Amino acid sequence: MAKHSTLIIALLLASAHAWAGEVDADGFTNPLQDLKFNPGLDQQEFERASSDALRVYDPLEPWNRRVYHFNYRFDQWVFLPVVNGYRYVTPNLVQTGVHNFFSNLGEIPTLANSLLQLKGQRAMNSTARLLFNTILGIGGIWDPATHMGLPRHSEDFGQTLGYYGVPAGPYLMLPLLGPSNLRDTGGLVMDYSLESAVNYLDVADASSDNPGITALRVVDTRANTSFRYGQLNSPFEYEKIRYFYHESRKLKIAD
Repeated sequence: MAKHSTLIIALLLASAHAWAGEVDADGFTNPLQDLKFNPGLDQQEFERASSDALRVYDPLEPWNRRVYHFNYRFDQWVFLPVVNGYRYVTPNLVQTGVHNFFSNLGEIPTLANSLLQLKGQRAMNSTARLLFNTILGIGGIWDPATHMGLPRHSEDFGQTLGYYGVPAGPYLMLPLLGPSNLRDTGGLVMDYSLESAVNYLDVADASSDNPGITALRVVDTRANTSFRYGQLNSPFEYEKIRYFYHESRKLKIAD
């Protein structure tokens, strides 16, 4: 365990040092200073769309913006360099196996929340995926279920609460984890507790004894998340991400 921890710390420090001198301006300070309007556009439509995007309940916006800025820099200086190093030293086949394994663990909360939302077909799909991938896929390293016509779905406790009418509550930008809200943050805690209680394939207990497993799961999750801070190339990226998250969660709950 000590060797794994030392290696992870060394990677983080080396990555932060390597990227420390390559920081571009991010537009956090004065996002309006370079904004230009096109007089040929329908300004009423612009104002209506802007009003919709700004209507997300965000009473903690000053704090959320600070966390967003922290996430932006951590991603730039630490997360992405570590992900790039992971991809460089790890064969593609191994990366796929690692991702499949952790995705298979995610079937546990999906199954439980599908049952809670009375989604019988989705619960059966998740059960079949869990069994086939665990048995035929050697603990989930392979994903034969997808090739058998059983696509992966994702259901979490935040969606379950929304399904039963629990309001989203204030928008939250979580450190490292990104956009959320009060309801979905509580859902994250419940899903994590469920995985720990089930302890499927003894992963939860093994992770508590070896933090390298948790670190690998975090790196795998970031490596398979396509979003990159700054990719929208807009001084209003914070507002756009907030609106996108708010709307996407409504669509997932309604699914």
